[in-house]
Amino acid sequence: MADLPRTVSSRSRRIGAFVLLVGTGKGAGVLHRGAGRQAWRGGGPHFLRHTLSHLVLDPRDGQTLLAAARTGHLGPTVFRSTDFGHTWTEAARPPAFAKAPAGQTGRVVDHTFWLTPGIASEPGVWYAGTSPQGLFRSEDGGVTWAPFSTLNDDPQFREWMGTVQDGTPDGPKLHSILVDPRDGRHLWIAMSGGGVHESTDGGQSWTPCVGGMAVVEGFDPAVVTFHDPHCVRLCPSRPDRLYQQNHCGIYRLDQPARDWVSIGAGMPAKVGSIGFPMVVHPRDADTAWVFPMDGSTVWPRTSPQGKPAAYVTRNAGRTWQRQDAGFPRQQAWWTVKRQAMCADAGDPVGLYLGTTSGELWLSRDEGAAWAPLMAHLPEIYALDVVALR
Repeated sequence: MADLPRTVSSRSRRIGAFVLLVGTGKGAGVLHRGAGRQAWRGGGPHFLRHTLSHLVLDPRDGQTLLAAARTGHLGPTVFRSTDFGHTWTEAARPPAFAKAPAGQTGRVVDHTFWLTPGIASEPGVWYAGTSPQGLFRSEDGGVTWAPFSTLNDDPQFREWMGTVQDGTPDGPKLHSILVDPRDGRHLWIAMSGGGVHESTDGGQSWTPCVGGMAVVEGFDPAVVTFHDPHCVRLCPSRPDRLYQQNHCGIYRLDQPARDWVSIGAGMPAKVGSIGFPMVVHPRDADTAWVFPMDGSTVWPRTSPQGKPAAYVTRNAGRTWQRQDAGFPRQQAWWTVKRQAMCADAGDPVGLYLGTTSGELWLSRDEGAAWAPLMAHLPEIYALDVVALR
């Protein structure tokens, strides 16, 4: 990656050069693309054989990369690069739960799952979410991590988190850590399971925000434990609006309202509104994308009927349109994980998704048409795209 430019901006509206960060079940890669989204050059693999749940660039300096890794011999850790991936060092103190008192069994981090940088006025601050559910913060750019607020050991939160056996197939997790760009003390987190929670005082206290959300039939929606948000996104152009892809549908929240509004009714009945990723347009708060999966009772976690498609709303969820041009018409039994779909800031917006079967797909026109970018990768866990200046 020695030829990569040294300054990065995620706000450029021209279709210039982009870098696509790819986290997989067997390492990470970096794809560099010149103007026009036509020619792509690969970089990597980095951390071959390690599972990379998240690979994120720090937008505040344009060079620092953090990688959430689960390694075979080092265990769960975070790697850090301050030179855009030329060199990497392991965190001196990765996220870890506090040691349990003598005679008690404590929780152990299985893997760090989510990474979020703080706002511009907090240049060294990062947040990390783990599996099982834990929230951590670094104030030195990812070198050392400590439990953040009292959430990890709060009895009420521990009850909402449920047990490890209650979680998703690869473990329960805390994800979708959102920081209000106007106020670093205003935070959102989501837990699978355990609901969505908001703090307006820098993590000193948290308020559940599950009103309006459904849960699996037969369970009580008043019990926070049963809520399973898959991905929550804050609108860059309208930070008081959040979108959510959930175990039970698609939702939108417009603050100061406290209840989520279900916006999945416009999806075709044979497709449904269940999926993992949620992507929001960088400049239009009414435009968002989802990638539904088969949510039938057996939960196969594949494209419905083996026919993959993204769906877009351009009116804040009142209606949805199918976008499948370029995708296989049949026998494509894959899906997209919650961190494996993203959008660049070009005009028109470019969309990227990575599949559980190791394929990268690109749309140069906001989802109207899709084209394969790369195949035969390991299972893709996460994508992030940044514009180079």
